[in-house]
Amino acid sequence: MSGLPYEEALAEAQSALERAKALLLDELAEYPTPISGCDAQYIRLISDRTKIGSCLRVMEEQPFVATPRVLEAG
Repeated sequence: MSGLPYEEALAEAQSALERAKALLLDELAEYPTPISGCDAQYIRLISDRTKIGSCLRVMEEQPFVATPRVLEAG
C-alpha cells in the first residue's frame, strides 16, 4: 500500500475487524441453541457482533466535515 502511515493502520484495523467478524460468525453458527435470556455467553457474542458491525459501518462512512468559510468584503 502506498498511502500515508495512518491509512495503512486504518486498513489493518478494518481487516482485523473483518477477521474478527468472520470468526465470531463461525462461533455463533456452531453455538448450541441458547436458552432465551439465560445464556450470558450467547448474549455477549450477539453484543460483540453488533459492536464489530457498527465499527465497520463507521469506517466505511464518509463523515460530514464542516469547512470554515470566511466572508470577504466586496
